[in-house]
Amino acid sequence: MIPSRTLVVAVLVLLVLSGCARPAERRGGRIPVAVATVERGAVPLEVEATGTVEASQSASVTTRVGGAISRIAFADGDAVRAGQVLFQIDPGPFQAAYDRAAATLARDRAQAKVAGLDLERAEALAGRGVIAASELDAKRAAAEAALATVAADSAVLASARLDLGYATVRSPIDGRAGELRLDLGDVVRANDVTPLVTVHRVRPVHVRFAIPPTELPSIRRLLGAGLRVDALPADAPDSAWVEGRLVFVDNAVDPASGTLALKGEFANEDGGFWPGAFVRVRLRLGTDDSALFVPAVAVTRSQEGELAYVVKPDTTVEARRVTVARTWRDRAVISSGLESGETVVTDGQLRLSDGARAVIRNASAEATK
Repeated sequence: MIPSRTLVVAVLVLLVLSGCARPAERRGGRIPVAVATVERGAVPLEVEATGTVEASQSASVTTRVGGAISRIAFADGDAVRAGQVLFQIDPGPFQAAYDRAAATLARDRAQAKVAGLDLERAEALAGRGVIAASELDAKRAAAEAALATVAADSAVLASARLDLGYATVRSPIDGRAGELRLDLGDVVRANDVTPLVTVHRVRPVHVRFAIPPTELPSIRRLLGAGLRVDALPADAPDSAWVEGRLVFVDNAVDPASGTLALKGEFANEDGGFWPGAFVRVRLRLGTDDSALFVPAVAVTRSQEGELAYVVKPDTTVEARRVTVARTWRDRAVISSGLESGETVVTDGQLRLSDGARAVIRNASAEATK
């Protein structure tokens, strides 16, 4: 019987000899690549930028009268309506001032009525020569003074009525209330620079962004027809772009940044945009109906510039210099270097060189070929 160790050695020798007997694998084989076709068609003309969401309207709510807060009628972050009560300042002092002004007005009106009657009697007596002209003048002056007092009292009463109304602080706009900075019993001062609360209108919202001033001629040409602006929250998928409209173009270029400020308006019915948040912005300036384009991944950068690998009919690859006019989403618009209908490599470029042979591995491209 053959020892087991000897048998193992023999098997290993046979395996080595059989491997040596195989013919060497052929080098210089085809390189698998994915491809796409150079196309000509309509590509939107868009400018992309980063924007900041702003409230379409903001109101810093202050009070025109001073006093102690006796009621707070909302909570932080509540949605509020224009005219809704937000704060109530203790109305007692203002009600007392109003009542006092009303009583004073009633008294002086009565006195003015008496002065008017005195004047009428004096005029009748003066007509018969019973009283001197100086006494008539005194009665006339007294009546006019009484009327002037009534007018002043009326103004004081109107002022007291306003102060009483200002003791109830209302929201000037529809929107969402910010952080509440007061508690019940706090004393506020009239026309203080620190607002009681800030209300932001978030339906609709504005998105502020900036573009190079070179795009201004196109914007001015199309502004009358209405320009479309799309926006996307920074962390949202590409399917969540929201359509809006351009509502503002600044009247001067910012000398510090060299850009032009614009604003888009968005309905924001679902509340997806929040003031202060960053968003991606696309300003639509029209459509190029005969643009030549390829997938953006087909264009690579090298020391010589931008390149695209073109697959020829004999499956050899040509590294060709191209000029990219602009990009739109996942497309690169080509101004020179390619022709419509040519086949370009979209994956596998790192293993390619000029003159290499390729094998197309994406099924759609093979079917097209």
